[in-house]
Amino acid sequence: MTPFVVSLALVGLVIVVAALFSGLVDRFRVPQVAMFLTLGAALGPFGLGLVDFGLTSPVLEGIATIGLVLVLFSDAISLDPRAVRNHARLAVLVLGPGTVLTAGIITLAAWGLLGLAPPLAVMLGAALASTDPVMMRGLLRSESVPAAARQALKLESGLNDLVLLPIVLLAMALAGGAASATPLGRQAVGLLVFGPGAGVLVGFVGVALLEGVRKRVGVRRDYESIYALGLAFTAFAAAEAVHGSGFLAAFAAGLTIVAFDAELCDCFVDYGQATAEMFLLFTFVAFGASLVWTGLDALTWRTLTFVMVALFGRSLVLAVALRREPLDPHSRRLIVWYGPRGLSSLLLVLLPVFAGVPGAAALFPPAALAVLASIVLHGGALMLGGRTGPPIGDEGRGTRAESAPQAAAPTLSRERITLDELKQLQTRGERVVLLDVRKESAWGESLVKALGAIRLPPDSARTRAAELALPRHEWLVAYCA
Repeated sequence: MTPFVVSLALVGLVIVVAALFSGLVDRFRVPQVAMFLTLGAALGPFGLGLVDFGLTSPVLEGIATIGLVLVLFSDAISLDPRAVRNHARLAVLVLGPGTVLTAGIITLAAWGLLGLAPPLAVMLGAALASTDPVMMRGLLRSESVPAAARQALKLESGLNDLVLLPIVLLAMALAGGAASATPLGRQAVGLLVFGPGAGVLVGFVGVALLEGVRKRVGVRRDYESIYALGLAFTAFAAAEAVHGSGFLAAFAAGLTIVAFDAELCDCFVDYGQATAEMFLLFTFVAFGASLVWTGLDALTWRTLTFVMVALFGRSLVLAVALRREPLDPHSRRLIVWYGPRGLSSLLLVLLPVFAGVPGAAALFPPAALAVLASIVLHGGALMLGGRTGPPIGDEGRGTRAESAPQAAAPTLSRERITLDELKQLQTRGERVVLLDVRKESAWGESLVKALGAIRLPPDSARTRAAELALPRHEWLVAYCA
């Protein structure tokens, strides 16, 4: 078969496998990452020999670039500004000590144990301080996770790449490579000004254009999610055109959408996030063909010690940083323990490789070994607690969509919820999905629309909810007046 046919078959296989095993993944918390790395191994040189990507492969560079854009954009657009404000202190702790100090500890270990030059050690330390949002989703979707732990882990996985990516890029500038002829000051301006600026501009103009079209002719909801992905890639290209960071531009575009268009954010969560996740799983297959297994070839006592520092350094830092926080014991244990390394770490560590930084190829094997160890440790622990879930505190009990009114607090009635009660849920950090289920005539004539509410016609609400794949374990609040 031609490479095109093989690639097309691989994409189709990823989609089919992800769909068929989605129930198994949700029920038993089987790590999707492990499934698709195994699929990659079966298709790679160790199996059928259909695919193989080297570190210098242009195809891998394209896959990795798109994958990192999607990770950063999805992180940004999934953020809840209200939750960030309500948990500002917790965000500072997980992004300050939890991220920066962890990166510093891993950097020292890479320098001392692996003998890497300081700039290369910084790149590896920053890459392995990133917690993976793809591996995190299985845990965050569980109703057994207390709200405090859910919010802390969401904030960490959603924001730490924003802290770590500039560190990697600045270390690349210091180490030299393809862009070494450009003065460091010029690179810093492109990184910190041109990149985010291009992302904000593309996001703002994109939201304004969409709003204008919405008012005049309307836009289908599923196409709005595709539109959001289009803005992410446009922001990346615009930033690269002015010699800025396209990756920071993608993140900035997502934040701009969050700030100016809540409905577009909801559309992306409803439709676009699934598309992004399929591509990220495809990226895992590409890594699983042969590359990620190079970590096993690098297994020595030094690399094994380094991996232990990389995986447990974060836990040590957060155990100290969170000691005075008013968290229940189960939330504290989850936050301290669950920091999986996965796709985002591999993508970050590949940036210096693609940029031609001298010696950067040596960063991938220890990073791959750390990711494999994390899949075993964090993914295995998630599976062991998958059927019954760990014990939870009062704030995490109950289901959401099935019996939400019973689960919140004694002040909620069984059938109705007041605006004050709704605000209490949001203040606690609970994710609340607003549904507008008014009759078509009342909805069309009314000037009052709940911000960010999802429109469900009352005569087909159940069918429409299934089509939108509304979360089964979140609060669904319907407005029907």
